[in-house]
Amino acid sequence: MQHEVSEYQLKSGGRGLIVNVPGAPVMASQFQFRAGNRYVLDYQHKSQTAHIMEHMAFGASDGFATAHEYDATFTKNGAIYNAYTDDVSMVYEATCADFEWSRVLGLQKYAICQPHFNQDDFASEVGAVRSELIGYLSQADRVLWPRVAQAMGDDTKTFQEGLDSIPNITAEDIREHWRRTHTAGNLRFVVAGNFVGRIGQLREILNSFELGAGDRLPIAVDEMHSAPAFAIRRKDVPGIGLAISLVVPRKLSDAENEAMSLLNHILNGTLHSRIQGEARRRGLLYYMWSQLSTFEHNSSWDFGAQVSVSNLPAVVDLVTNEMQRVKDGLVDETELAEAKSYAMGRYQMGTQTVGQIAGWLADRYFFDGVIDDFSAVPARINAISPEQIIETARDIIRHNCWTLGLYGSTDKTMADQLYDRFAKLF
Repeated sequence: MQHEVSEYQLKSGGRGLIVNVPGAPVMASQFQFRAGNRYVLDYQHKSQTAHIMEHMAFGASDGFATAHEYDATFTKNGAIYNAYTDDVSMVYEATCADFEWSRVLGLQKYAICQPHFNQDDFASEVGAVRSELIGYLSQADRVLWPRVAQAMGDDTKTFQEGLDSIPNITAEDIREHWRRTHTAGNLRFVVAGNFVGRIGQLREILNSFELGAGDRLPIAVDEMHSAPAFAIRRKDVPGIGLAISLVVPRKLSDAENEAMSLLNHILNGTLHSRIQGEARRRGLLYYMWSQLSTFEHNSSWDFGAQVSVSNLPAVVDLVTNEMQRVKDGLVDETELAEAKSYAMGRYQMGTQTVGQIAGWLADRYFFDGVIDDFSAVPARINAISPEQIIETARDIIRHNCWTLGLYGSTDKTMADQLYDRFAKLF
């Protein structure tokens, strides 16, 4: 979809992107604060404060006595709303029909700027959050990957630790967290829709989002390091969750990110890829993934799969061997061309909806304030060479900062054996 992007600074100090999509039938909005779990004042003992606050945001406010009233009003014409929290961000999002875009933004303002966080809502949402976390405890990835991060020095919390923190939290903790984090300077937003002839009205609404004074909060720095292998034993789980994580202590460049995205496709992107494709051909597993995640102070290259105990050694050997081939410089132009062709197709499909456009821009803008130029993506993809891929992968491996974890009916002995097999890469 054709669109124009402009950055706008609110009179209060908040900043965001206005995405004008002429003729769009819907509006999509995201409002982000650095207000996630790591910004909780007593994070060690009350880590779920931000999560509970996110749940309570759509409760009683200056405009509504109850969450039921808010929901009935918000959704009466089909509009949808949600919020999510991670260690860094708290994001409020909505999608609605074009004819009610101004009404919906006004309703979002009540949740973001004028919540009450009363005791009744607190009691209800504490129960909801507790149920949510209990559900996560039966999901392998939800249990395994926080432990991987912790093992390597990331000051995150497991879902069990989050569950244990809930009795320590009060409604006043919620209100205090909102006051500290929901400030004008800490706000970023992306609003996308048909604003032809309406930009002035949109800016007026956005400037009515009144918040206290405050600056953009910094992202915490964790000192990452290698860690021994570990196993989370669950006798009743026959399919073993496998996690391998490599960390480089810096933020990768855009070119390096693009290179690793193409490499991950070569390794695991399809059923004819080097690792997943070969593992499927040999009947070793159903699915395997790999991805590169870039953060403010470090970047991680992660591999994950569900594997039977008997197939674990063969799968780890396959991953090790294919990574060694990349390290040895074995990435050819043919497979890179195929990966680029796939990436171009995904790029073309990436702006079919207003919500996709808003999400694309928000992912980067909320992270480091960069307005990603969508039209420049093809050139970025085409610029990647085999040498760029090889050197980026070598640099990550060169740092020798990694760990391996298992979840299921296995033990530390198996984890150590697999660790030794993978360690040959270094």
